[in-house]
Amino acid sequence: MSRRFAAAVAWGMWLLDVVVVVAVIVVALSFRVDGSGDGGLVGGVLFILGFATTGALVASRIPANAVGWLLCLAALAFAVGGVSEGVSEYASRDVWNGPVVTGAAWLGTFVWMLGVGPAATFVLLLFPDGRLPSRGWRPVGWLSGAALTAITVGIALRPGTIEDTNVSNPVGIAAWESALETLVSAGLLLLFVCILASCASLVVRYRAAGTRQRQQLKWIAWSLPVVLAWLGASIWVESLPTGETGVDLANAMAAVGLTIVPVTIAVAILRHRLYDIDVVINRTLVYGALTATLGLVYLSSVLLLQLVLSPLTDQSDLAVAAATLGVAALFRPARARIQGVVDRRFFRRRYDAARTLASFTGRLRQEVDLESVSGDLRSVVRDTVQPTHVSLWLRSTS
Repeated sequence: MSRRFAAAVAWGMWLLDVVVVVAVIVVALSFRVDGSGDGGLVGGVLFILGFATTGALVASRIPANAVGWLLCLAALAFAVGGVSEGVSEYASRDVWNGPVVTGAAWLGTFVWMLGVGPAATFVLLLFPDGRLPSRGWRPVGWLSGAALTAITVGIALRPGTIEDTNVSNPVGIAAWESALETLVSAGLLLLFVCILASCASLVVRYRAAGTRQRQQLKWIAWSLPVVLAWLGASIWVESLPTGETGVDLANAMAAVGLTIVPVTIAVAILRHRLYDIDVVINRTLVYGALTATLGLVYLSSVLLLQLVLSPLTDQSDLAVAAATLGVAALFRPARARIQGVVDRRFFRRRYDAARTLASFTGRLRQEVDLESVSGDLRSVVRDTVQPTHVSLWLRSTS
């Protein structure tokens, strides 16, 4: 797979995730009976966007590395599950129990596992280079796949009414109910063991790694106790006798806790140049912040100008035109200012190098002593390029 094709696929999946997120929000707000579910909705949106963005960044630059694609898969599976569960709200209120609602309710029971499971096992096993620490870890990978298969098949074929709906599982096998329950329980237990083993693989890899890879691994390795503690707290909250409020809060906590994984991967990328995607991240930060800033300025300007001009005219065309011209005039200075903030905060070496070169250029205009200029030049080269050795050759004028 070429890098260009991989980038198109990765960012296409990201765009699809964003569209699905919007659909999730619309479905949730349209079909809910009361304000319940807001916590889980917010946590789910953060989970989808966090995994989708980090996955697209990695997959577009290193197509052969499975980490990026696994993150994209996690986001897409969770997004599809959110839409499926939202649509199945129809069935819970007897609005329409057609085949679409039935299929959505059935799909929502297990599709989330296709995203969460690989993210909790294979991503940890393969990070950061897309390869296992050694051949000895292959059984963990195979057992993780077996656990995910057992859970997914068991849930998909389990007979009875689907939770929170009036829909009966269309493919449920009543004769296998006891065996399927045992399969799901065994799969969950095995998956938990595989998650612990995947965490241990990061620790083992960290202890055997060199300085650079340790810097890449330490963020995700040190975040694992936080993630596990967060998930444990969500289970405890769900067990409290608080009804739907506790379940909603527990779902939000679980989603946010799992989102820590792509966040720590993104921090490793930003701070330690993992996969050499500094330019992509820089442009994403700059133009993302620029778009949000200009959009906010545009909307504020239109509203303000409409209030000011309303006594003079009923038409909004003048306000829109003036706001558009103002945003166009702000584009270049706003981009320069945001670029400086991003460089100063996330790309400090580049920012310091630019300041050093600018300062040297200013001094060079005033300096006439050749020895001072040569010494200053060597110092600037050491500070900006950081070579192992610097030599300056000057052509003789005689």
